[in-house]
Amino acid sequence: MARIAGVNIPTSKRVPIGLRYIYGIGPYHASQICEQLKIGDNKRIHQLTEEEVLKIREVIDKEYTVEGDLRRQTSMNLKRLRELGCYRGIRHRKGLPVRGQKTHSNARTRKGKAVAIAGKKK
Repeated sequence: MARIAGVNIPTSKRVPIGLRYIYGIGPYHASQICEQLKIGDNKRIHQLTEEEVLKIREVIDKEYTVEGDLRRQTSMNLKRLRELGCYRGIRHRKGLPVRGQKTHSNARTRKGKAVAIAGKKK
């Protein structure tokens, strides 16, 4: 198991896929890291040398905000919106869609499971 940015990456995965296990690194950034360090896309994590793993760690530490720092940053952004009391903050507080979606018939992901109202049908 390779350990990068505090995450255990499965050894059987290809490098661009394995890097995606790190919160904050998606497909684009994973391929950018591989391209920058000249690591082949078909190379597996267990085939990496210690030097390559060290280089990957250095690049991620230097250029990207990942894991705990990124989670903290996003939670602070949401907290700021809630405290401001702006429209987006209120929507976050109430657990409703934030980006202008309709809520009459949809938005079940944000609103949660539907609750039946007694005596509604007449």
